[in-house]
Amino acid sequence: MDNWIALVKANMEDRKVTQGELAERLGMSQGGVGHWLNKRRAPSLTDMNRVLAALGLGYLEVALDIRERADEVPLEKNYNPYFRYPVSDWKGLCEIREERAPYGTARFELTDYHAHGDAFWLPVTGDAMTAPSGLSVSAGMMILVDPAIAAEPGKLVVAQWAESPHATFRQLLEESGQLYLVPLNPTYPKRQFTGDCRILGVVVQATAKF
Repeated sequence: MDNWIALVKANMEDRKVTQGELAERLGMSQGGVGHWLNKRRAPSLTDMNRVLAALGLGYLEVALDIRERADEVPLEKNYNPYFRYPVSDWKGLCEIREERAPYGTARFELTDYHAHGDAFWLPVTGDAMTAPSGLSVSAGMMILVDPAIAAEPGKLVVAQWAESPHATFRQLLEESGQLYLVPLNPTYPKRQFTGDCRILGVVVQATAKF
């Protein structure tokens, strides 16, 4: 609930939407919206998602998370914002980045990460990012890619070379003032990052699927 309130208030401020304007979009009173945002009343799950949609955040979704905290404590219901993003596949990824398919036609995965841009999931294939020790992202894992995050040295990124129709998943590193796309698996070669390569997004989360 607190996370939802913080998200709503931040987006109202960013979009310069007043409580009155939000209430008008929802077809309810300003006081009713104020009760929700000041925790005097708890909105339903449906209403929480209606508010997100009214703020242009319809691609986000609040899900019900029921957790058992301890044997002596009864089940407690917590409304935590879980955000859903579409799952892309590597084939045709670069074309999809130019004109994304509308929501509702793709498979989605949930996460508690609030993306800054039009984020998407990718399944990891191959072993180029599987390291013998330390940071490692193995085949079968899912990576969440956020196109709005700045690609700084040290970040894991998804990039595309101008001459290639396919994207690649690597770590962006700086060596002697030059940027390289480097695999975590040392048996694969690194490649210099040049002007004919573009970053499709920064990897912000990796998760294993069972």
